[in-house]
Amino acid sequence: MEKIKPIAIYLPQFHPIPENDTWWGKGFTEWTNTKKAKPRFKGHYQPHLPADLGYYDLRLEEARLAQEAMAKTYGIHGFCYYHYWFNGKRLLYEPLDLKMQSVKEDLPFMMCWANENWTRVWDGGEQDVLLEQHYSKEDDQAHIQFLMSFFKDERYIKVNGKPVFVIYRPKFFPDIRETIKIWREEVKNAGFPDLYIGFSRNFEHQYDPETRGFDFAFEFQPDFINVPAGIPFPRTFLENTLRRIKEKLKIKVPSQNDYLDYYEFASKQMARGFEEKIYPGITPMWDNSARRKNTPFILHDSTPEKYAKWLKFIKENYPWTDVPESFLFINAWNEWAEGNHLEPCQKWDKAYLEITKKVLQ
Repeated sequence: MEKIKPIAIYLPQFHPIPENDTWWGKGFTEWTNTKKAKPRFKGHYQPHLPADLGYYDLRLEEARLAQEAMAKTYGIHGFCYYHYWFNGKRLLYEPLDLKMQSVKEDLPFMMCWANENWTRVWDGGEQDVLLEQHYSKEDDQAHIQFLMSFFKDERYIKVNGKPVFVIYRPKFFPDIRETIKIWREEVKNAGFPDLYIGFSRNFEHQYDPETRGFDFAFEFQPDFINVPAGIPFPRTFLENTLRRIKEKLKIKVPSQNDYLDYYEFASKQMARGFEEKIYPGITPMWDNSARRKNTPFILHDSTPEKYAKWLKFIKENYPWTDVPESFLFINAWNEWAEGNHLEPCQKWDKAYLEITKKVLQ
């Protein structure tokens, strides 16, 4: 078996931008909510606070170099950067743009277009749109042309010469097949053999990649639809509304509806097995209560040892010979406000990184 190549999903929201200053308050970054989180029940691990790397600012080369050095030390093959594009307007682009200008930052990378409207979903305002996506053939052309400079970079991850590009939520496209067709043509015109395009397979995208024109998908973990019986998630709009009313009236809401045992959840994922053209995914831990005050989803009692069992199962059981590359998508490198990170925290230090290296290498 070819060496497994862990791809860690990378969030760039660790530096202030004018838009976030306006929408969330001056100086807002991912650290803002992370530091404010509090335990919601006995034994609840919050807040998640960084250890070795501290409260970094990704505009600083020293911070980005430290991340890459740590990733390489523990066997992470590359980062998958979230990419934010709104008809030519970009957000949170500085970390990757600065990497492109630096010969020192040599960790391989790919990009995932987080093609959602920006809303106040984190604090319950799903309908409060801050920045809206619009799709068109003209934008498809402009977008892929913009991406060429990244694809041409020698650090950009390719499969058989094809740049890897990921769509986070393909259901929003009016005609995803036509978009992919345009992109493939433009990439070939630029001298590449093709585009290797995939999507994050989650609760709303459960189809075979080829039926929509994709080459692959990867399991976005946690898979909110594949949860142990008896836990209704995601909650309906009515349930969310009633919950918010109860909280405003200070009516106690049972905490057990908010969390699952991490290993019980992991066991459910392992029991499902694997599917063709779907790369495996895993999460070391998950707890978005720092972001979602009203409707969090918490995988409780994650430990490095439980994570290791899930990781080992993937290593030993995934059909690696059936895919052209040995990618394993880890969610995430640094989603701190979702309690979801390989980066060292004050509770576990480097244990999750050490386990990742030990199991996969």
